[in-house]
Amino acid sequence: MFNNKIRMPNTFVLLFALMSLIALATWFVPGGQYATHVVNGKTVVDPASFQLIASQPQGPVALLMSPIKGFVEAAQIIGFVLIVGGAFSVLQKTEAINAFIKSIALAHTRSRFVRVMLIPVFVSLFSLGGASFGMAEEAIPFVLIFIPLALALGYDSITGVAIPFVGSQIGFAAAFLNPFNVGIAQGIAGVPVFSGIGFRIIVWLLATAITIAFLMWYAARIKRQPELSPVYTLDQQWRTGNHAIDFSGFTGITGRQKAVLLAFVMTLVAMVAGVIRYEWFVNEIAALFLVMAIVVGVLARLSSDVWVEAFLHGAKDLISTALVIALARATMILARDAHIIDTMLFYLMPLVQSESAVWAAHKMFIIQSVINFFIHSGSGQAALTMPIMAPLADLVGVSRQTAILAFQFGEFTTPVIPTSGITVGVLALARIPWLTWAKWMIPLQLMYLILALVMLAIACTLQW
Repeated sequence: MFNNKIRMPNTFVLLFALMSLIALATWFVPGGQYATHVVNGKTVVDPASFQLIASQPQGPVALLMSPIKGFVEAAQIIGFVLIVGGAFSVLQKTEAINAFIKSIALAHTRSRFVRVMLIPVFVSLFSLGGASFGMAEEAIPFVLIFIPLALALGYDSITGVAIPFVGSQIGFAAAFLNPFNVGIAQGIAGVPVFSGIGFRIIVWLLATAITIAFLMWYAARIKRQPELSPVYTLDQQWRTGNHAIDFSGFTGITGRQKAVLLAFVMTLVAMVAGVIRYEWFVNEIAALFLVMAIVVGVLARLSSDVWVEAFLHGAKDLISTALVIALARATMILARDAHIIDTMLFYLMPLVQSESAVWAAHKMFIIQSVINFFIHSGSGQAALTMPIMAPLADLVGVSRQTAILAFQFGEFTTPVIPTSGITVGVLALARIPWLTWAKWMIPLQLMYLILALVMLAIACTLQW
């Protein structure tokens, strides 16, 4: 099922092909625009204000200029990735993370309890982060930890990516307290903020349980037959490269390494507290990891030359990731500059109307999934679609609470779509081709699809 039969195209080739298709579409899709206004400090769309405007087709020059525009508009996340990559390289230079991974691997070998609970505990933690404080970009640094850990435990790099990345993204999509999608969407729709939390917690538990069950099945399968992994050959680079783990001579974590690990844990605690209490974003988190790199360098007694060399090496390793993020953003720039995003939204709206509330809710979910291909920001998507979806829900017999749930479920596709900067950035960091990852995600995406359809039907039936 997971064996590759054909050679997968390079991620950069796929992204450029997607950019070219979007540029071509701008010549056929008319331009359109909704008027916006500010309500309670939030910019919302007037659903009755759509009008066609002069289109601006994107030609070859615009296509070739879009990557540099992508760099400019994605500068924050690109800078964040480079700084965090450098900080983690310094952290790895101390050998503390390797010692920690070795300790877990040994415990994994000796304890059945650790073997059974490792994936459920970590996936639940990342999912909870996405569901509560909107963990998204914050999961990127953990890929550098969980890939070596997964390989040390006999799994593969896909497992190492899926634990922090899929866990956090699914928690974000099935959130119950996330201020960036649930909070904003409910505020725009005129629904009490964070109301309906009981039903959403059930949704989150089910989505997280599905993810855990699939990952445990897949990890056990790969542990029994490693050659079944779609990244079996690629993982040899991880096993023999700078991230390889050597167990020979390991006697335990030293006192200095424990101090480094404590500094790392305190950094994570500070990050969570900052995001929840002070609404930190990538700028503040990048600064926090830079401080961590300095502190762990001092604790490990790294010389300034060694520290700088390690930091630059880590940043250099992520140059390809930065390029991928820029190209992913470029795809959106082409559609936005041509003014076709609002047009597509306008022509999708009539498709929601239905005599059945359940079918209408299902169509809302499908439309939100399509929109998510173009707009990945939870808050941005809420600001664009909820002013239209909320009154539309009233007309088709769907509660606004259910319409918000359909909007959330649209984000189930985020871990697989190639236009998401986070997705392609994580895959570039892990050196996993997008098509390989997308093929692996198909069973999970089908499970999420079934979950969304069933829970929306229940919500409509209960008139939630």
